[in-house]
Amino acid sequence: MAASVARGDCSEAALAAALADVPELARLLELDPYLKPFAPDFQRRYKRFNETLNNIGENEGGIDKFSRGYESFGVHRCADGGLYCKEWAPGAEGVFLTGDFNDWNPFSYPYKKLDYGKWELYIPPKQTKSLLVPHGSKLKVVIRSKSGEILYRISPWAKYVTREGDNVNYDWIHWDPEQPYKFKHSRPKKPRGLRIYESHVGISSYEGKIASYKHFTCNVLPRIKDLGYNCIQMMAIMEHAYYASFGYQITSFFAASSRYGTPEELKELVDTAHSMGITVLLDVVHSHASKNSEDGLNMFDGTDSCYFHSGPRGNHDLWDSRLFAYSSWEVLRFLLSNIRWWLEEYGFDGFRFDGVTSMMYHHHGMGQAFSGDYHEYFGLQVDEDALIYLMLANHLVHMLYPDSITVAEDVSGMPALCSPISQGGVGFDYRLAMAIPDKWIQLLKEFKDEDWNMGNIVYTLTNRRYLEKCIAYAESHDQALVGDKTLAFWLMDAEMYTNMSVLTPFTPVIDRGIQLHKMIRLITHALGGEGYLNFMGNEFGHPEWLDFPRKGNNESYHYARRQFHLTDDDLLRYKFLNNFDRDMNKLEERCGWLSAPQAYVSEKHEGNKIIAFERAGLLFIFNFHPSKSYTDYRVGTTSPGKFKIVLDTDAAEYGGHQRLDHNTEFFSQPLRHNERPCSLLVYIPNRVGLILQNVDMPN
Repeated sequence: MAASVARGDCSEAALAAALADVPELARLLELDPYLKPFAPDFQRRYKRFNETLNNIGENEGGIDKFSRGYESFGVHRCADGGLYCKEWAPGAEGVFLTGDFNDWNPFSYPYKKLDYGKWELYIPPKQTKSLLVPHGSKLKVVIRSKSGEILYRISPWAKYVTREGDNVNYDWIHWDPEQPYKFKHSRPKKPRGLRIYESHVGISSYEGKIASYKHFTCNVLPRIKDLGYNCIQMMAIMEHAYYASFGYQITSFFAASSRYGTPEELKELVDTAHSMGITVLLDVVHSHASKNSEDGLNMFDGTDSCYFHSGPRGNHDLWDSRLFAYSSWEVLRFLLSNIRWWLEEYGFDGFRFDGVTSMMYHHHGMGQAFSGDYHEYFGLQVDEDALIYLMLANHLVHMLYPDSITVAEDVSGMPALCSPISQGGVGFDYRLAMAIPDKWIQLLKEFKDEDWNMGNIVYTLTNRRYLEKCIAYAESHDQALVGDKTLAFWLMDAEMYTNMSVLTPFTPVIDRGIQLHKMIRLITHALGGEGYLNFMGNEFGHPEWLDFPRKGNNESYHYARRQFHLTDDDLLRYKFLNNFDRDMNKLEERCGWLSAPQAYVSEKHEGNKIIAFERAGLLFIFNFHPSKSYTDYRVGTTSPGKFKIVLDTDAAEYGGHQRLDHNTEFFSQPLRHNERPCSLLVYIPNRVGLILQNVDMPN
């Protein structure tokens, strides 16, 4: 990440103290000397993290026990058949349990008040030995506020909530099946190179309806496996009352969304993915919460605080949502237990943390350009309470399952976000390379092909912090939403509806679109990071944007779906993009460029529109020129030997023009070119990306 030279003030004594307190801070400062003036900031963060961890150890018996809050909070069946209930409601005057089991008498089962705002209730078993609260019955927590108001609430720890018919609010359903799902398959090992298929269960069918966990398991998982993705990032799983929020306005943090099916069916989905060797990440939203109070976390105990900051600090003005008080002991218990719940109960293999920028700064990233000046990442604008929570969450995840993966969605470029906690970092494994999709959209919107700047493309794809891993992507769900356009739509627009048949000749628009769609993906995959992400359907150039049912579209599901059947139709050109995506992923699996050191770029020629680089022993060559092809073009390489084409965007099976003979052998000579010791001559047609492999070198 580019940065201006920091002008912080750090004396030799302060630097020495920081190095003494943070075990591996010297390594971080060796990698980036510009961070030296901010060594006391890393020291303070690390000491606060350790103090919090030690306090949890002294007061709760350690983070392992602390993160099991879901084992006591909420409602639980006891071994004797009775019921144990516990809540944290510091602002309540009284707490009661009601539901089907007591004919909705609001006050017949009062909780006993404990210290620190906690309340508990034990209900002895029935003499008949039958279940007091059967599986599937409805419950509510009744809160008597300090003002005397009676409030009906869903427990923050509820494991299942659902909405019946036309009801506006969700009901809390006691989930306690006689035969819970038993996992059959072990978790896969952490992938060498992460290839993520960003997925939304609800839109995964071509039909205009909400698809199910079952549908995804049976119909989409095999596609993901066939395409060569080794990881799924699941969106909109944590329960959210408003479908069109895309899962980002959470109402019940421990409940898997009931609109797609039951908790057991989600467990089957994860287990089936594991049987295919696919890692499953959860899109976790701990950056904010829905303002709903009837079926959400807001105003749970009748106050505007409880889980959130009170007053203006507790509101996100842009998202119209509530903000957690990360310094609160019980909020830490709630959020860390939530992390553990999804790992243990559902078998998820890690998380993509949403809205990390909003968490880390008091300004939540609003109105901030983030120029790269290091002062933007330190000082009073940083919410260190949130940073400490993120450090604790990463510590917990990797302590429980060392092969787990955590990904940060951060647009700010916070240094050391993906550095180990022992270096003073936050401990994430990866960050999303969020500048890359913006660059592609900008090029397609604002520039003619012949005016694309090769150096600028390379800079955007390679501009990342050394040894902090990035997930590169040409587009994600953000670019698919209504109001924006996917890359395919920017490239081909309305012609996607009329000119994608193989029975008709290429039009200039479709030809350009299909060729650039593949090239953009390949160069992003190969040069942009240590992982790769694609949003479901975009691999084959999904022809429509994404728009959830809402008042503005008459509650239509027409655009809340994925038309996978288009890529199965042999008469349509969508199959070519799908084939290319599959073979690109499978070649990466074989050659491992995502896990290799960052590429060496030997050429970015503005006039010729050529980019060439080497990574993982492969030679990548791209000709972005709209019309010029080059015969005997000299390209530098690090090794002598015989090269052959192993992937070519111009191949017939990818909708190309088949201008390259894959039987051709290219011999590199010890002729220095572009700072490489050897070079070879290649024919490079216009609008083509290709990969050459030295067949004389051992794999």
